[in-house]
Amino acid sequence: MAKSAKSPVQYLCSECGWSGPKWYGRCPECGQWGSLEEFRESSPAAGSARTAAPGRTARTVAAPLSSLSAQSAARPITQVAADAVTRVPTGFGEFDRVLGGGIVPGSVTLIAGEPGVGKSTLLLETAGRIARGVRADHRAVLYISGEESAAQVRMRASRIDAVEENLLLASTTDLATALALIERERPALAIVDSAQTIVSQSVDGISGGSTQVREVASALIDTAKSLDVPVLLVGHVTKDGSIAGPRTLEHLVDVVCQFEGDAQTALRMLRAVKNRFGPTDEVGCFDMSGEGIEEVADPSGLFLSGAGGGEAPVEGTCVTFTLDGHRSLPIEIQSLVTTSVLPTPRRAVNGVDTSRIAMLVAVLYRHGRINLLANDLYVSTIAGGLAKEPACDLAIVAALASAAKERPIARTTCAVGEISLTGQVRPVPRLEHRLREAARLGFTTAVTPTLRRPVEIPGLTIVQSDTLRDALAALGL
Repeated sequence: MAKSAKSPVQYLCSECGWSGPKWYGRCPECGQWGSLEEFRESSPAAGSARTAAPGRTARTVAAPLSSLSAQSAARPITQVAADAVTRVPTGFGEFDRVLGGGIVPGSVTLIAGEPGVGKSTLLLETAGRIARGVRADHRAVLYISGEESAAQVRMRASRIDAVEENLLLASTTDLATALALIERERPALAIVDSAQTIVSQSVDGISGGSTQVREVASALIDTAKSLDVPVLLVGHVTKDGSIAGPRTLEHLVDVVCQFEGDAQTALRMLRAVKNRFGPTDEVGCFDMSGEGIEEVADPSGLFLSGAGGGEAPVEGTCVTFTLDGHRSLPIEIQSLVTTSVLPTPRRAVNGVDTSRIAMLVAVLYRHGRINLLANDLYVSTIAGGLAKEPACDLAIVAALASAAKERPIARTTCAVGEISLTGQVRPVPRLEHRLREAARLGFTTAVTPTLRRPVEIPGLTIVQSDTLRDALAALGL
């Protein structure tokens, strides 16, 4: 009996990318419930290697060996030319830092973030800056918007000063039209905003569904690789913060960046989650304003209060240094200790882990002989900074002790170290890097754990402490 042709209907898991011919309530691969969606494979194009001859069953037809070009034939890796790739600078030093030096030609970069965080503004201003610098080779920058009309994009470009002659705008939600524009213009950079709004007519599924997002991403990647045109692709996120669409979307693209920010502050952070052409531990800092986005090359002063070194110190504050990627950022921790009138003392924190505060208060009582168990405690950081790294323990305890004893810590003194349950001050990673940043910002004294090897930093006195009581004594507490 003749074998029937394969059904074009497949079921695709939006979480892990598993596909099969049968629907299940629970994905056999990742175990997620209700994640399988119907997917219809598009028919192969005429003349492709997958096109079957008339009267034959559809199957992959291998191309003859003589038809393989010299470029597509397999060859030893030693014979592959190692040409240096010229990256495209974005005009933002912070953006280039995250990408590893600029945008690689032919690459596809996915920029994801919360609604309203500034993804479109960042990319439109990037397009304007690149278009301003490509007038010599007459290659334009193409911005394709599926969310706004060309007039709306023009209004935003006027507000952020991104109106350039070489910046081309197009408003479409059709994938074929977007691909035709990229192929016709051959731009220095193509921006598609966003992957969830572009629809392919060759596959079924609603806009933003797993089937459509997968087809759109695959087509854009093929076009970018074949034409050597870099593409910046905007991606939406779900309620839990993950990138919307199938998980395979992150595997297909070359670079995945997360654009993060707090709605209450203007600070924006760009992190590389995946990068085939550079590091994944770099962080770019930006400042969001009504005139657009500005890069913050030195974000050290963002997380410190306005009091300078010449002013009188304030009780209940201590500065520490935390790592964010390769950067060492100062974080000022402020605390307030009051007498509680409630049966259960209040613990209010901002930018600090609540459970960590409970542990440090217990260690401070047991090994530091300072009893705060019956007090209301308020601990916060400056400008939305995060002090959740264990290296911030010593500064948190110092701020609490300073507020309880009403003894201020000098403005030029910082504290870095992790505190264990036994009252020991433990080493932290890349301590020397943190201390050099402290010396650069004008700090003269640093209370640290015992160093594994001698470190000399000009202008900085390092006070090493083995226990919590030694550290508090070094801080005058």
